[in-house]
Amino acid sequence: MSEEFELDTDDLKRRMDGAMGNLKTEFASLRTGRASASMLEPIQVDAYGSMTPINQVGTVNVPEPRMVTINVWDKSLVGKVEKAIRESGLGINPQLNGTIIMLPIPELNEERRRDLTKVAGQYAEHARVSIRNVRRDGMEQIKRGKDSMSEDDAKLWEGEVQELTDAYIKRVDAALEHKQEEIMQV
Repeated sequence: MSEEFELDTDDLKRRMDGAMGNLKTEFASLRTGRASASMLEPIQVDAYGSMTPINQVGTVNVPEPRMVTINVWDKSLVGKVEKAIRESGLGINPQLNGTIIMLPIPELNEERRRDLTKVAGQYAEHARVSIRNVRRDGMEQIKRGKDSMSEDDAKLWEGEVQELTDAYIKRVDAALEHKQEEIMQV
């Protein structure tokens, strides 16, 4: 390969890893009928004048497969945390016990499971689009560098970028398949 042109494949991998990390975070927020502390990560509470993640106002635990508890450190924030959970759209009804908020996770019905698999599919498609955008950027770098390399070198670089893209798309598809199985599991 040409000495003049060097494609930064590490940067492309890093950016594609970022898309995979984002997909994992989005998948973690999907409720599958099993309790998970990560399902509360997107929820923000109005605490002390600013929006704060729930895990910064209390301890989040999963004592049972269908129960999440939040031990709120400041008694004055219990109502705000409860309100934030109710308004989050998770479909969970919080129960108060002093400074502890208990979140019983209800069984998912068939229709809700199908809806969640569609949402998971949308998240996966966003990840694929992000990965393809990184591929496009890599291909544009190769095009701009074509003056300083042979046609064969350009083809080699393009092949490398395409291989990288294909590998990450396969990872997205595998993660989606796993998540959909998890959601549909009764």
